[in-house]
Amino acid sequence: MASAPFPDSAAPALDDGPVVLARGEGPYGEVVLRRHGALLQIIANGCFLMDTSDGRSERLLVTEAFAALADHPSAAPPDVLIGGLGVGFSLAAAAAEPGWGGITVLERESAVIDWHRAGPLGELTAAALADPRVRLVHGDLLAHLHEVEAGYDALCLDVDNGPDWTVTEDNEGLYSPAGLAACRAALRPGGVLVVWSARGSERFVKNLRKAGFTGVGTREVPVARGVPDVLFLASHHLASQSA
Repeated sequence: MASAPFPDSAAPALDDGPVVLARGEGPYGEVVLRRHGALLQIIANGCFLMDTSDGRSERLLVTEAFAALADHPSAAPPDVLIGGLGVGFSLAAAAAEPGWGGITVLERESAVIDWHRAGPLGELTAAALADPRVRLVHGDLLAHLHEVEAGYDALCLDVDNGPDWTVTEDNEGLYSPAGLAACRAALRPGGVLVVWSARGSERFVKNLRKAGFTGVGTREVPVARGVPDVLFLASHHLASQSA
């Protein structure tokens, strides 16, 4: 994740400890926004979720999906659903690509939405949120997938630390056979699914294939510390590109 564009005067010294900027209560407990030096961080129930220190893998979540769709162009610009707003890197990457049609972002924590609309995270996403293609939806991802009618050309999902490391037990349903079936049903033929994870999972790769996805592959994205982030790529009927 690339460093957030905050002016030096707005950020405390890098050796200062984290400072809580805001707290919110959601359906799954407390969500906290804090600043640590030049970085903004989101913490859920004491579990670190993400910060503004980098963003390569979150941006690639969207750019890989667009590249896969470009191999099988359609008459209309493709529509994308981004599952998880987070600090906004994926949204910003989608808005920066003029080739997308509709850009829907689904976030279950109302506090996170507020921090983007009228809070510190707005510095990252104000321009993207002003894009007329962007629709920000507050709700549960799996419920939304079951309700969608027209479908999407791409699902770019970043709602957990990964399929084997969920933030809440409820999220396990997304990676279950029923959850993957809902993802596939929400995709138009030829559509692509990209799932972000903090680590790889052979089990999830097998489950994607069992769910009927084709062209299943992974892309590792190096990070400054620890194991690489991983993107799982799959397609509905048509083979997707993977690195």
